[in-house]
Amino acid sequence: MSLAMSPENTIQVVGIRFRPAGRIYYFDPLEQTFTTGQYVIVETVRGVEAGRVVVASKRIAEGDLTDPLKPVLHLATEDELRMMLSFKSKEKDALARCHERVLQHKLPMKLVEAEYTFDGSRLTFYFTADERVDFRALVRDLAATFRTRIELRQIGARDQAKLQGGIGPCGKTLCCSSWITDFGIVSIKMAKEQGLPLNPSKISGVCGRLMCCLSYENENYIQAKQQMPQIGTFLSTPSGSGKVIAINVPQNSVEVMLESGATIHVPVPPKEQASGGGCGSGGSCGCSRTASSEGGSSKGGGCGSCSLKKKL
Repeated sequence: MSLAMSPENTIQVVGIRFRPAGRIYYFDPLEQTFTTGQYVIVETVRGVEAGRVVVASKRIAEGDLTDPLKPVLHLATEDELRMMLSFKSKEKDALARCHERVLQHKLPMKLVEAEYTFDGSRLTFYFTADERVDFRALVRDLAATFRTRIELRQIGARDQAKLQGGIGPCGKTLCCSSWITDFGIVSIKMAKEQGLPLNPSKISGVCGRLMCCLSYENENYIQAKQQMPQIGTFLSTPSGSGKVIAINVPQNSVEVMLESGATIHVPVPPKEQASGGGCGSGGSCGCSRTASSEGGSSKGGGCGSCSLKKKL
């Protein structure tokens, strides 16, 4: 065993998730053994909560931990599981009653979800708003109504989609509500890299933000393009020499403009064919003269006699 993973440098942990597709948190099992699928009662920074084991007890390097571990108190009992289901069934009604209070207080906020802790000791309402909301009076009203600790938590559009779920443009369950645990960075540059139309309706998810899936294949596109002729280089094709004006990564082909002005689609040739142009003009120009034979520069178009280059 390597020094990094020796028993002295590792710690026993168990992975807990508090909601479907939620982030996995590690806890100290306190020498207890847990298996996936079990519900346990754990101590968190927000109090005692119930969670589901998704990573069975295992050892990890202490250096992988960013915060001190909180303990797993015990396996959830039958009574605790029944209590958890009972409060779960009350969440829909709690959301409706909270909505009535929001209207009464005339607050500019949109409720998304209500969530009880397993024992009903805390009731959290998630909401979205375009501006900061002073909900102190609402919290007092809700505390008197539900007679438990109340929390209101403002979330963003992507978190709203994750909580509510839905079907994406692809026809499948939203990635964020089914398996994504953390939102990554998605930029418009990724859509451009993949040659997608920049129409917001085509590249936006149900949350109104750029679709998370734009990042899934982005790195593959970048690597594939490095093996393909660049736009502006010259290629020899069965129909004659031409200039690359577009790249199609999925089809592994390029669009070439011929000397006649016509355009054709051709499979990507070996990389050396695209970069090993005869005259040094950046691609094959159809002549057999090289930059070195003419004393020219590899960047300066070599022989300078190519009619194709002059026209394009």
